[in-house]
Amino acid sequence: MHSCVEKVMHTVFWISGLAIILFLGGILFSLLANSFPALRELGLAPFFTTGTWNPGAYGEPGYSLINMIKGTFMVTAGALVVAVPLGIAAAAYLSEVAGPRERELFKPVVEVLAGIPSVVLGFIGLVVLAPLIARVFKLSSGINALNGAILVGIMALPTIITLAEDAITAVPREYRHASLALGATRWQTIWKVTVPAAFSGLMAAVMLGMGRAIGETMTVLMVTGNMLAAPASFLDSVRTLSANIAIEIGDVAFHSLHFHALFVVGLVLFAITFAVNLLADILIHRKPGVRT
Repeated sequence: MHSCVEKVMHTVFWISGLAIILFLGGILFSLLANSFPALRELGLAPFFTTGTWNPGAYGEPGYSLINMIKGTFMVTAGALVVAVPLGIAAAAYLSEVAGPRERELFKPVVEVLAGIPSVVLGFIGLVVLAPLIARVFKLSSGINALNGAILVGIMALPTIITLAEDAITAVPREYRHASLALGATRWQTIWKVTVPAAFSGLMAAVMLGMGRAIGETMTVLMVTGNMLAAPASFLDSVRTLSANIAIEIGDVAFHSLHFHALFVVGLVLFAITFAVNLLADILIHRKPGVRT
């Protein structure tokens, strides 16, 4: 009976893994198939040369993604600056310091934060954060990359906190006991033993948070301004790759050059996400040793 259950579960897991591979393959095939007409007519170079994105312009349409790629990475980098320190610190506190009652209080807060719709956070960014940024930096408008980075960082926090807490909790208790026995303080044990030992799980948490930031659409659509000009700082308006697809896909003619160019945008976004996951895998397998 036990052997039969194992065979069934093995089959279920194998089918699930195969289904995921097929889904990803289908997504990639769809992106390539719909991008090919634009790449065949324009080539790859126009998408990565200096200029602006303006496929509907008369005369010389522009297809450059450079400014949008820069805007995407600005929002993502700013979000990680906000989310990674707070997320790992909160995870370390919940797993190593907080008592049972504190965990019962804070865990639902994290879950509620994860359940807030992105459009609600975008609205908060418009009516609360944007005026605050404008006052602090003496700007005419707070609708910029900084606004988007802060909000996307908040959105990435639940993912990072949950996965990082699991990773820290999974570190064997013997590591902590050995560190304390050698005379290390509780603080030194957390940041020099426990957290480095959980490096693989923490990197997975950070990369998943980064994936959330790269792919976020509605919030950045509402609070970053969506200007196509090259941003010079976080106080400038930006447009991200995902926001550009959301803005234009509803008005473009099907099977037009503009339509297929939007699939090139999606293909670039897919490639960036793949590169992030590949980098995560490389970093995870180069895990440093525990330092005491």
